[in-house]
Amino acid sequence: MSGIRGKGGTDGSGSRGGGLLVAGTTSDAGKSVVTAGICRWLARKGVSVAPFKAQNMSLNSFVTREGAEIGRAQAMQAAAARVEPSALMNPVLLKPGSDRSSQVVLLGKPVGELSARGYFGRPGTPARPGPAVRPPSGAVSPGEAAKGREALLGTVTECLEELRRTHDAVICEGAGSPAEINLRRTDIVNMGLARAAGLPVVVVGDIDRGGVFASFFGTTALMSAADQRHVAAYLVNKFRGDVSLLEPGLEMLRDLTGRPTVGVLPFAHGLGIDEEDGLRVSLRGTVRESVVAPPYGADVLRIAVAAVPLMSNFTDVDALAAEPGVVVRFVDRPEELADADLVVLPGTRGTVRALEWLRERGLAGAIARRAAEGRPVLGVCGGFQMLGERIEDEVESRAGTVAGLGLLPVRVRFAAEKTLARPVGEALGERVEGYEIHHGVAEPLDGAEEPFLDGCRVGSVWGTHWHGSLESDGFRRAFLRRVADAAGRAFVPAPDTRFGELREEQLDRLGDLIEEHADTDALLRLIEGGVPEGLPFVPPGAPGGTS
Repeated sequence: MSGIRGKGGTDGSGSRGGGLLVAGTTSDAGKSVVTAGICRWLARKGVSVAPFKAQNMSLNSFVTREGAEIGRAQAMQAAAARVEPSALMNPVLLKPGSDRSSQVVLLGKPVGELSARGYFGRPGTPARPGPAVRPPSGAVSPGEAAKGREALLGTVTECLEELRRTHDAVICEGAGSPAEINLRRTDIVNMGLARAAGLPVVVVGDIDRGGVFASFFGTTALMSAADQRHVAAYLVNKFRGDVSLLEPGLEMLRDLTGRPTVGVLPFAHGLGIDEEDGLRVSLRGTVRESVVAPPYGADVLRIAVAAVPLMSNFTDVDALAAEPGVVVRFVDRPEELADADLVVLPGTRGTVRALEWLRERGLAGAIARRAAEGRPVLGVCGGFQMLGERIEDEVESRAGTVAGLGLLPVRVRFAAEKTLARPVGEALGERVEGYEIHHGVAEPLDGAEEPFLDGCRVGSVWGTHWHGSLESDGFRRAFLRRVADAAGRAFVPAPDTRFGELREEQLDRLGDLIEEHADTDALLRLIEGGVPEGLPFVPPGAPGGTS
C-alpha cells in the first residue's frame, strides 16, 4: 500500500490520487469531524490530502485567498489537511434565506436565489444554475431539470478530479443521509457523487442518539443495488463505555450486511470544529461543556450574543470564548442583557428580518439603553448594518428603506454584487486580519468618533463588516481591555492565549481520534484501492424508480 503513504502529491504524469466519501446516517452524525480527523491523520503521515464537499447548505462561510466563498467546515477541514482552502473543495454552497429558499453560490460566487423546489428541478419552478450560467427565470420541464442536474454534477466531479490530480488523496464529506429517497434523483453530494467518481463510502452513525445498528442497516437497505455496491464500511461515533460490549452487535451487523465497522470513536467533550449550522461550534464547545477557565484578572467578562434569525458566521465569537474568564452565551430576551458586559450582534443572512426580530423581542430597546449608558455593543457584518441609521434594501429582503437602530452614523445600501474579501488592517494599535461576505455597503455619515476596521465607533458602540477579526490575538486582547474598562470590570486578558494554536490542538485531537480508534489500515485500503469487490445486496433496496 505505497500509493498514498507520503507520496507528497502527483508527479505530473496524470496519475490520480485516492478517494473516500464519508456519509452519515443522519445530519450531525459526525461527518465533518470524521472527515477532518482523517485529513489531519493523513497529513501527519506526510500524505498530500484535500477535503471536498460537493454541496453544502450552511450560513457559516469563509472567503478563500482568491476571493471565493465556501463553507467554513471545508475551510476547517483544509486547515486539518494543512492546505490552503479553495473553491474546488466546495463547488456548491447553499445559503438559506428562509425555510424555502437559498442563495446558490457556485464555484465561490453567488449566481442567484432559488426555491428548494426550483433547485431540485421540480416542474414549474426556476431552473437550477448550470456550471457557467445564471439561473434562467420561468418554468422548466423535467427534461430541462435533468440536464441542469447533469451539468451541476459535471461541475462537481470536475472539481473533485482536479483535486485528485493534485493530491494523493481526497476525503469527501456527504450531506444529511445518503438514503434520502425523495432526493436521490437529484443527488450530487452522496451516492450520486460516489457513483460518478467511483468512490468507496464509509457511513458514520451517532450511537449517542441510540439506534445506531438500525440506522446502519436501514440506511443501506434503502439504497438501490448500484448504490449499495459503494457502501464499504461503517464507523461508530460518540460511543461511551466499554467497546467490548458493542463488539457482538458489530459482528451481527457484519453478518447482516457483509460490511465491517472500521472504527468506534469515543465520545469526546469539546471537540470543536466550525460546523455547518447549529450552536455547537468550534472552541465554544469546550467552554459550554466544561468549566470555564479561571480569569487571569479578578473578574470574569460576560458576553451576550443576540441569537438573531438566519444567524451567520457566529464562529466570530469563538475566539472570545477561548479566553480564560470569558463567558459567552446566546440570548433572545432583553432581561438576559442585564448582566452582560458586552452585547454582540452577529452576522445574518436576513438583516431586515433580524432587525424586526430585535424590535419584536424588546431587544432593540434594551440595546439602545445600553448604548446610552456607555455599555459596550459590537456589531459584525449584518449586526453592524442593524446598528446604522437606515437600511436601503432592494436585494436581500426587498423591503425598501428601513430605519436601523440609529446607534452608528452609517447608511447601508444593499448592492447586487456581493463583497468577498480578505482584508488586513490595524485597530487599537494591533494588526488585524479578517474576511468580508456581504451585500450591504455602509456609507459613513457625520458623527463617527473614529474608524474601526472599515466600520466605525461611537462611544462604546463598535461596528465592522470584518468577520474573524477577533482571531487576531493582539487585537482581541486590546478590544477586551476596552470592554472591561467600559464595563467597570477588573478583567485582564491572558497574555498567552493564542487562538491559532488552540485550533491546531483541536484539529490534532480529531486526528488522534482516527489514529487511535479507527482501523487505519482498512481506511488506507479503501482510499487507495477504491470500491471493494463482492459487497452483498441488502434487501429490500430502494423503492421502485429510485436510482
